[in-house]
Amino acid sequence: MNPKAHQPDSLPAPGPGALAQSEALAEQIRMEIAAAGDWLPFDRYMERALYAPGLGYYGGGSVKFGRRPEDGSDFVTAPELSPLFAATLARPVAQALAASGTRDVMEFGAGTGKLAAGLLNGLQALGASFDTYSIVDLSGELRERQRATIVADAPELAARVRWLDALPERFEGVVIGNEVLDAMPVRLFVHGESGWKERGVIVDGDGFAFDDRPVAAKQDTELLASIEAEGELDGDYLTETHDAARAFTRTVCTMLTRGAALFIDYGFPRHEYYHAQRAQGTLMCHYRHRAHGDPFVYPGLQDITAHVEFSGIAEAGVETGADLLGYTSQARFLLNAGITEVLGEIDPTDTTRFLPAANAVQKLLSEAEMGELFKVIAFSRGIEETLDAFASGDRSHTL
Repeated sequence: MNPKAHQPDSLPAPGPGALAQSEALAEQIRMEIAAAGDWLPFDRYMERALYAPGLGYYGGGSVKFGRRPEDGSDFVTAPELSPLFAATLARPVAQALAASGTRDVMEFGAGTGKLAAGLLNGLQALGASFDTYSIVDLSGELRERQRATIVADAPELAARVRWLDALPERFEGVVIGNEVLDAMPVRLFVHGESGWKERGVIVDGDGFAFDDRPVAAKQDTELLASIEAEGELDGDYLTETHDAARAFTRTVCTMLTRGAALFIDYGFPRHEYYHAQRAQGTLMCHYRHRAHGDPFVYPGLQDITAHVEFSGIAEAGVETGADLLGYTSQARFLLNAGITEVLGEIDPTDTTRFLPAANAVQKLLSEAEMGELFKVIAFSRGIEETLDAFASGDRSHTL
């Protein structure tokens, strides 16, 4: 693949080894496109770019999570931003464990292990009774990073952590997914004068390009008709559907026989997601802490993501018989859970510790940062009351 193809001028070039990895993945995708009749739905391209074993973004060995480009990372998550995020999240997790009478925690996509280590320490500090902390992560490289982080940050509790290669049929406890749903492959659809078309991927020289094909499946046309009515579309319009994220939610909520499942991610309810003014969709790529819109840059070396359509996620969970425990902004969730109390445990006269912690909390809560864009949605079985973190400011009625 020509390394200059689909390379925005603002992005730094990867090293020779990374380029070779990207080229190997690109060749695999080219072969798959040829075998599929020279056209591949975008969600399949996104799945390969992110999760191809040994070569995809999450299946390979790049750093991914970090605070700055110099450490080789591409983006920062809340657990990396501040340990107070995990310390606060431990409170509703502990409450859900107690309310459901369960003793196990499961985390999907544990990143560097910072959230796991913070939750382990937070649960212990709260005196919460729990037995195991299971992690589900496809990346062998990330598993090793998680193991090292947990051993370093929560050494007394590391023995309770296990990594799962497959989901159990049944699980009782609390499930956590922080920025997991946005990494699920999405389908792309384009609306114009000739109606709806599905956007897929074709080979274009040494790289890839978009190509639109008519929509044929009845279930797709019905879904797109509802989106068109929701957004009152009257011009060119690009958007995503979230088949994989909905299927994942159904799987998790079916597996959950007692307890709670909490997902934290950025996104909107359906009426906001499919608004006519959101005409370019939400697909975004991240490389070395720079955001851009070209998913064909360095396949396997950059993150590809889309905002979450939370109404569909809520429907998927409820369809399994789970209860919708709550839905609110990250800011309201953390404030209800007591993040200001957690911050208050740091001596404000110790400015070297308190000021950075306060600045990080501001980013977690601010409407201009993560506080409003990020939402928390939770499902439950066997919990009669809601959690304190949803006690005020619940937005379930907006879904």
